[in-house]
Amino acid sequence: MARRRVGIHGLQQQARHNEEFQKIGEALAAQQLEQLRSQLGVFKANLEEFARKYRKDIKRDPEFRKHFQLMCSNIGVDPLASNKGFWSELLGVGDFYYELGVQIVEVCMATRERNGGLIEISELKRHLERMRGRNAQEISEDDIVRSIKNLKPLGNGFDIVTIGAKKLVQSVPRELNVDFPMVLTLAQASGYVTVSGVMSKLGWDVDRTTRVLDNSLKDGICWIDLQASEPQYWVSSFFADS
Repeated sequence: MARRRVGIHGLQQQARHNEEFQKIGEALAAQQLEQLRSQLGVFKANLEEFARKYRKDIKRDPEFRKHFQLMCSNIGVDPLASNKGFWSELLGVGDFYYELGVQIVEVCMATRERNGGLIEISELKRHLERMRGRNAQEISEDDIVRSIKNLKPLGNGFDIVTIGAKKLVQSVPRELNVDFPMVLTLAQASGYVTVSGVMSKLGWDVDRTTRVLDNSLKDGICWIDLQASEPQYWVSSFFADS
C-alpha cells in the first residue's frame, strides 16, 4: 500500500504548529530569564544587607573576607571592580586591595635582585606583614592573590605560578617553558639541583639540562655554588625553606 503524500495544507499546518511551539518556547525562556533577574536582585539586596551587618568582620578577618568574596562572585558581584561606588563606600575594599597591590609591587621590586623576580607567596606575605606593621589590617594569601589579579591589567608581568605544592609570585614578564617548572619541583626538597641530579631524575640529556639551568642563572632565579663537589644550582625563592 502506497504511503500518502503530505499535501500543501498539511505542510502549512505543520509550519504553523512549529511557529506556535517556537513562540511558546520563547515566552517560557523570557519568563525564566525574568525570574532569574528577580532572584539575582534579591540576592544582591541580601548581600548588601549582609555586608552592612558584618562590615567589621569583613574588614578585620581575612578568612571571613575570603568567603564573602566567594559569595559575591557566585552572583556576579565584584566589590573590587572599582574603588568608587557602593562597595567602596561601605567596605573600603577597593582602597584596601589597591594599597596592598602597591605594597606587593614595592616588596617584589626590593627583592628582585635576590630572587630574580620569583618569590614564594608565603615569603611575600611575611615581607608585607613587616612592612604594614602590627596595627595594620590582617591579610591572607587570598588577599595577595586578589590584589595581584588587579595588577594584571597594568601589563607589568605580575602573575601567580604554581610549582609543585608551592605558589609563587612572578614579578617580571617571563614565559616559563615546560622544562623550568619541572626543575623547580625537584629543587623544592633541598633548595637546589645539580646537573647529574636533573639528568638522573628527569631522564634528560646534558644539553637540555644545562640549557635550562644556564637560563635560570641569567634570569637571576638560581645562584650557583661552585664550592661543592658538583656545582649546585640554588633556587633563590626557596632559600627561606632550606
